[in-house]
Amino acid sequence: MNIKKRWIKLNSVLLIAVMLMAGCGKDSNDTALENRLETDSESSGIENSMEESATPEQDSGSAMPAFTAKDLDGNTVTESIFSDKDLTVVNIWGTFCGPCIREMPELGTWAKDMPDNVQLIGLVIDIAGDEDTEHHDLAVSIMQNADADFTQIVANQDFADILKDVYGVPTTIFVDKDGNIVGDPIVGANVDGYKEFVEDYLNEQ
Repeated sequence: MNIKKRWIKLNSVLLIAVMLMAGCGKDSNDTALENRLETDSESSGIENSMEESATPEQDSGSAMPAFTAKDLDGNTVTESIFSDKDLTVVNIWGTFCGPCIREMPELGTWAKDMPDNVQLIGLVIDIAGDEDTEHHDLAVSIMQNADADFTQIVANQDFADILKDVYGVPTTIFVDKDGNIVGDPIVGANVDGYKEFVEDYLNEQ
């Protein structure tokens, strides 16, 4: 099944649209992960689409929705997570996305080195509910292989208003402690860009 077909199926669950194509096999988690990392042509296509994608319509003044969701460990997470820090970096990604997977080790390292008033969370968009153990387990495998130990929220319908404006992954947005989206989203894998935004934001406070 290609990723476009899977996204059409997920549309009824998450109410979002995407414009990505990538291979999606029914291998074991480890094999599927290796296939995604080794398929240069597909990964390159995703990467180019991310770099050339139009900026999402979300911008400063938008707010994160109220939500009740689960993280990959099964813990309940709500929008109150944003009040814990002055700034939260939200990395929106999917297990099918080569650039998302390749930046995960660097994100894991950065999460450990962040200032005390900043946090990084992930929002995984291609896990279709509690029954979708295939993609859940793959997301866990990706995080373990990347040695990335930061909170990963499983997207559900509560995020529909935000995700409908996400045209490609990874897309990274920045949220203040009141739940407001600040600055512009960064589309594409660009950890240096995320770091620059955080530094500039903190300097302006």
